[in-house]
Amino acid sequence: MRNSEKNKRIQTNILIKMVLSLIIAITINISVSLLFFHLGNVTKWGWLFKSLAYLLTPMFLVIFVITFFTLTRGIVKDLIALEHGLQIISEGNLSYRVTIERQDELGSVALNINRMAEHLEKQIIKERETEKSKMEMITGISHDLRTPLTSIIGYIELLRTGSFKDKEEYTRFIQNTYNKAIHMKKLLDDLFEYTRLTSVESQIKLEKIDLSQLLNQLLFEFEPIAQENSMNLVKDFSDLPLFTLIDSEKIARAIDNLLMNALKYSFKPGSIYIRMTTNSDISIEIENKGTPLTRDQEKRLFDRFYKVDHSRNSEGIQTGAGLGLSIARNIAELHEGTLTLKHTNDVFTFQLRLPLKED
Repeated sequence: MRNSEKNKRIQTNILIKMVLSLIIAITINISVSLLFFHLGNVTKWGWLFKSLAYLLTPMFLVIFVITFFTLTRGIVKDLIALEHGLQIISEGNLSYRVTIERQDELGSVALNINRMAEHLEKQIIKERETEKSKMEMITGISHDLRTPLTSIIGYIELLRTGSFKDKEEYTRFIQNTYNKAIHMKKLLDDLFEYTRLTSVESQIKLEKIDLSQLLNQLLFEFEPIAQENSMNLVKDFSDLPLFTLIDSEKIARAIDNLLMNALKYSFKPGSIYIRMTTNSDISIEIENKGTPLTRDQEKRLFDRFYKVDHSRNSEGIQTGAGLGLSIARNIAELHEGTLTLKHTNDVFTFQLRLPLKED
């Protein structure tokens, strides 16, 4: 129906220009005819002007054609501009935009061509970014797995060749090999979790969970690790039940990642503050003090495989693949929530906001 209306408008537009051309040609033709007959009657060259009258019909056609071409010059010019723009875009210059300032169908065509070029440009940029991300992922995985794997191979070689002094050194080699293997498993788990969360088929299993109890349990399990690293957990929320619909396993993973991030990059000794408030939604805040970040570091903090420089070292704690915060943000977004960072001087506050869903 819409295409039919457009066709009618285009046909009407051309018809109007033809009618105008016809009216102009007839008017000029009649005026010239009257002039010729008048001059033929009042001058001695009457036979000449009467002969010229036979040329009125060809002159009418010429005037009609010239007038019609003049009235449709703008349309032809814009059609040529559209054809030129399409040729440039088809040659790969997707940043080119057709400049036609019309409010009719040709203007709509130009607008759609520009939208198509913009869409293709964004799609190509996205594909390039995806390809770049794949390369970064491969590079990141290779780099993060190489270190523990090299250590494991080294320790196994020492054990294989019996290059240890006594039972104590043998036990230390075994323990170090085990620790490196656990580290590798953690890296692979993070990678698997991130891939699973960012896949199209990623789903969450919502259950009615007491978030206060879940958070208390996580802090109870995390406290020994914090104490080993001279950190104190400061809890600032009510123990009253707070039921909401969440995927408890994923939310626990997100909170654990935030706690581990705070532990790695805090001034030691120090404190990690955990707050939870409710309003129209649920807000969980994890705050710590650490080395300030630059604006660029803060902007990229949630990027996958991104790790800040040595100025924020983890002081002996095994580093991950740079996926912890990215995983936490993906989990928040799967729950229709958000994960943001408030960074003021040396104070870092990660805020996890979740919708309050009781039914």
